[in-house]
Amino acid sequence: MNGSAAPAALLPQEATIDERDGRYLRQAIVLADKARARGNRPFGAVAISADGRLLAEAYCNTTETGDCTGHAETNAVRQLSPRVGRDALAQATLYSSAEPCVMCAGAIFWSGIGRVVFGIDAVRLRGFRGERAEQRDAELSCRDVFAASPHAIECIGPALIAEASASHVGFWKL
Repeated sequence: MNGSAAPAALLPQEATIDERDGRYLRQAIVLADKARARGNRPFGAVAISADGRLLAEAYCNTTETGDCTGHAETNAVRQLSPRVGRDALAQATLYSSAEPCVMCAGAIFWSGIGRVVFGIDAVRLRGFRGERAEQRDAELSCRDVFAASPHAIECIGPALIAEASASHVGFWKL
């Protein structure tokens, strides 16, 4: 990793996920690689219904569009609203290649999505991003945002850390 990494004792434990979660999380990681290949920051997301249907897929497109809100998770939520009802979203899972930032966690909350599974956590990601001001994030976990929600949002991650980290190797400037 680039930059200063957190001591190993402070890093979140890797979550164990099943085959289904692994399959969809890997789809999000593929989208992160697609974003990077297009010159964007390497983040991807997919939303999957309770019965396994793809509801939305998106990648970060902030460089292409110039829209600072074009994060993968927020782009996926934009695709969902208003065509997928809140009852279906409450049963859906959003898979993200990385822990959702504060903005994306807010979009997930407002959408009513009931479950999130993510790859690399924000603590490890900060090791790649380094200390450049334009690459830093608000140091607030998505779990803190979800905990403030009046409806339950299950959050699982980090998972597939090595696979999710690979998209970031060599991308960020020190």
